[in-house]
Amino acid sequence: MADLSTCPPLTRASVKVAHERIKPYIHRTSIATCETLNQIASTPQCERCPNAGPNIASEPAPHGHNVSGDVLSYTAAPKVRLFFKCENQQRIGAFKARGAFHALGRLIEEEGIENVRKKGVCTHSSGNHAQALALAAKTHNVPAHIVMPTISTPSKIAGTKSHGANVIFSGSTSDEREAVIREVIANTGATLVPPYDHPDIILGAGTQALELEQQVEDLLAQQPDLGIRGRGKLDAVIAPIGGGGMLSGICTALHGTGVKVFGAEPSFDGANDAEIGLKQGKRIEKVSTLTIADGLRTSVGAIPWSIISDKEKLDDIYSVTEEQIKAALKLLMERAKLFVEPSAAVSLAVVLYNESFRQMVQRKAGEEGCNIGVVLSGGNTTMEAMAKLFAAPEETEERAEAKVGVNGERKAENVAG
Repeated sequence: MADLSTCPPLTRASVKVAHERIKPYIHRTSIATCETLNQIASTPQCERCPNAGPNIASEPAPHGHNVSGDVLSYTAAPKVRLFFKCENQQRIGAFKARGAFHALGRLIEEEGIENVRKKGVCTHSSGNHAQALALAAKTHNVPAHIVMPTISTPSKIAGTKSHGANVIFSGSTSDEREAVIREVIANTGATLVPPYDHPDIILGAGTQALELEQQVEDLLAQQPDLGIRGRGKLDAVIAPIGGGGMLSGICTALHGTGVKVFGAEPSFDGANDAEIGLKQGKRIEKVSTLTIADGLRTSVGAIPWSIISDKEKLDDIYSVTEEQIKAALKLLMERAKLFVEPSAAVSLAVVLYNESFRQMVQRKAGEEGCNIGVVLSGGNTTMEAMAKLFAAPEETEERAEAKVGVNGERKAENVAG
């Protein structure tokens, strides 16, 4: 990577410069809205959980099938309007293209294209950064060596290989991946482009926040009824956090604008290391989890931690369960028609199901309400993976296939849709 001592400062101004650098190589992804999700998010959980309330909006079961009495006390009803930044539509299907193109562009600027091509680049990634660096390297005709865990999603492995990268497999822990990448560097002399723990990656990732901020302002100028009346801009942004490159980039891009920034994590098996670290006042360096949000299975990097632990830049981080992530994922696909990977659904899951977050928003926004940008970080998954994730009991599948009537009787329904 470019030498840390020569990197631009981590400021909003630097994010703007990064945006200009990568504009020729990335998509300006769209903003989506969904009135149904606005309605669900603005309704108390006690009135919409399928196993605790009337389920007014055909919502999935976010608290599992054994609902405790706690859900009945979930009465927060924040008035919100949601604006989805669709990075699932970004090149290679995820926001990672932003950081990869910026980091490689800076490296070429510092070392010269011939030197970079001679040495090549390398990284370790479960998939999205792997594909992003492979694409950026192919664009500049630079050799790329990518270390990927053997449990990476097959589509992500195929996507990485499709860009001509040399893929080397490793174990799934950070220690295993880093051991293999050291061997790659020793054998090839390639320059490491880390997935998140570098200023150039952070600045590139932050460019999506500049777009989101301006796009929402432009949209509300044309259609003010899409947002909270009288508020023509974003009040807050919530984004997933794994290694922290994206969230710290968003914090950097929006610092000083008045837009509050929040992080979202899975809680499964210690995956919420950033949330726990903030409470303990120290970075958690190792994480071992198999949350369904596979892009968020890593611990926060040192440089991202220095940003997200600054209370002037990040307001807080909230976590959600696997069932809540699945429920949000299902709603995004069925109600908003947005196909995303599980990691991308974590932010919406927090908005819908983390009662502490919902209480905080209601308290701070009051009756007026607020406009919240929700980052959909990527869409790199497969129909086969989704089918396994949402595998239903046999009787549920038969009902969906119209083999069982609404009252449980066995019959074939043939009703035009």
